[in-house]
Amino acid sequence: MTTRGEGGLSPSVPLPTTGAVRLRVRYCECDPFGVAHHASYAPWLEIARTEMLRQGGVTYRQMEQAGVFLVIARMEISYRRPIRYDDEIDVRTRVVGGSRVKLEHSYEIARAAAAEVLTIAATTLVCVDARGGVRPLPEWLMAERHTPRG
Repeated sequence: MTTRGEGGLSPSVPLPTTGAVRLRVRYCECDPFGVAHHASYAPWLEIARTEMLRQGGVTYRQMEQAGVFLVIARMEISYRRPIRYDDEIDVRTRVVGGSRVKLEHSYEIARAAAAEVLTIAATTLVCVDARGGVRPLPEWLMAERHTPRG
């Protein structure tokens, strides 16, 4: 559940700093050799990010209705080992930084049964308005508001 705040939206609970989602690699995500195609990884990262946000009680749809859009400005993926058709994978994400207008995430994709990290990744998301102009993140979404201090 969300409450109305800056931008017409704010989470009802503190946003999580980490999240994980378990997925099964589909046939359509693979090449003819049964190995996950590189284009399949970006949607997996997005699923992990949006589900982490949903755990805080906010959906991307609600954010966009409030005029807050997050666009990918940078994505980096390092493939350590192949992921194959029908593998169960855990996509783990963590908020690792940001600024007034951006959020940075890191990811690990691991085979669920073995917990072996197969892929590492990072993204930078920039906040824009409905016309695509850079705008500040809502205060409740800024990285320093929900990243662990230590």
